[in-house]
Order: sequence, then structure tokens, then C-alpha cells
Amino acid sequence: MTTAIFAFAECVTQAQALARELAVPLRPIECRAFPDRESLVRVPVDAPPVTRAILFRSLHEPNAKLVEILLAAAALRANGARRVMLLAPYLGYMRQDMAFRRGEAVSQRVIGRLIADHFDGLVTVDPHLHRTASLDEVAPSIAAMAVPAAPALVTALRRDFDPGTMMVGPDREALPWVRKIAEPLGAAMLIGEKCRSGDRDVALALPGIERVRGRPAIIVDDLVSSGSTLVGSAAMLHAAGATRVEAIVTHCLADAVDLARLHGAGIDRIRASDSVPGPAATIPLAAILADAIRTLGWTDGAQ
Repeated sequence: MTTAIFAFAECVTQAQALARELAVPLRPIECRAFPDRESLVRVPVDAPPVTRAILFRSLHEPNAKLVEILLAAAALRANGARRVMLLAPYLGYMRQDMAFRRGEAVSQRVIGRLIADHFDGLVTVDPHLHRTASLDEVAPSIAAMAVPAAPALVTALRRDFDPGTMMVGPDREALPWVRKIAEPLGAAMLIGEKCRSGDRDVALALPGIERVRGRPAIIVDDLVSSGSTLVGSAAMLHAAGATRVEAIVTHCLADAVDLARLHGAGIDRIRASDSVPGPAATIPLAAILADAIRTLGWTDGAQ
């Protein structure tokens, strides 16, 4: 056996889909906590051993998971893996790419170097790299690939897309995501501006919002967490005469309470990729992740 995927329990469904795409075996990782909350991680032992291991785990709620993936990587190497890749569809700690105030750590740099020290490769989806040119800068010295989710999102939208739909980005940072989705669909775009004064305190403006009157609108972004930005955008779009408001994002970190609040704010449907498991995660990424793995030469038959 040359290549296998190793997955933690919460990611097994997504990892199974990827394993089918690549025609490689999937091996579940055992993980449990001691009473003091230390983690015990156990990887399957294959004979003959896997030489290329793809460790699948999305790093939302990342603190304990970061320790556990390091333990898993060490265990895989101890059991014969020569190369270990981290496949993290959602890669946490990327938003803090600079010290916004004195005394803060640049978490993107810290976590990137940690990954580079323990893994031979990194694949993730639409990482939050607004002031960083590429994923190579985050994880230096290893093969790193940031996979765009746009092709998967466009495929999902095509099934019932109204050509009159206005694609809306809540701020300039969302422009790349909006463009990659709107252009293949031939849809018009509306890009907003926001001023954030706290995690849940965001002021919004949508120049040209009058263009949405009598049209459906879809808010596009890389991620939704608390949903404050989507709530504010939806209110403005409805007030401007949008006939329907939906949202589509790469990563949905919102919990059930936040999702209920979004629906209550007039967002009729929220769709996301399956980078983070949850009720909104209806768009599979297995095909585009498999292409990335093949491009990096981690499939069976690669040297």
C-alpha cells in the first residue's frame, strides 16, 4: 500500500468521498480525552505500512485539534509513513495575519510554521489570506496548495440559477470570491463596504444597492461565523426591494442559533461547501480536493 487517507471522526463522511475519488483506502483515527483533557490519538497500523499518509481534518474550533493532528502525524511516521500531508479544508488562525494592536501574536505565521515543521504538504480551501500573497508564505518549505471552492459553488448554483440574480459581496475583501462565482454565471455584481468595530458589531454600506430592486440576490463570502455581516446585508437588500435573499459561502462556522437568526433575518437559503460539517454544508468538495492531491503527486503510482 502506498497512499491512504487518515481521518478523525467528525470528518469521516467528507474523507470517505475523497477516498472514493482517489481510489485509496480510508483509515479512521481513534481519539479520546483523558480526565484532565489531554488527548490520546491512535492511528491504524497497516502491514505493509502506508508510505504516503493524507491526514484529513478541518481545523474549525482548532485549539485541541492542532495538538491532535501533531500527535497523529508523529504516530503515522512512527508506523512507517515517509511523507505526511495535512488536508485541512478549513484552516484556522489565518485571519490574524498581522499584529493589529501591540502585544498581539501573528497567529497565521505561528500556525503556518507549526504545520511546516510537522507536515510535508498542506492542502486547504479558500484560506483567509487577504494580506498574504500565497499559502507558500504561510507554510514555508513544504508543498502547499490553496484550492478555490468557486467551481464547486458555481456547479451548485447552476442547478436552479435565475440569470437576473445580483451577486453581492459584503465588502471589498469578498470581491475575489464574488467575481469567481458571478463571471461564470454571467451575473451582475454588487460590492459593499463594511467597518468592523467588534466581532459582532459591523457597519455596512452597499453603493448602487438600488440596482437590486425586483431581483433576487445571493450574498457571497468566504466564510460566515456569527452571521452579523449577512444579517446586515440581508436587511439592506430587502429594504432596497430584493425579491429574495440567499447566501452562499465556502466555510460555514455558524452554529444552530446563528443559522436560525440568519433565516429569521430573511435569508431564505444558506449554502456552504462541506469544508466544515454542519446543516448548511451541502456542496461537496471531494472532486476538487482530489484534483489538488493528484497535482501534488500524492496518489498511488506517484513516486
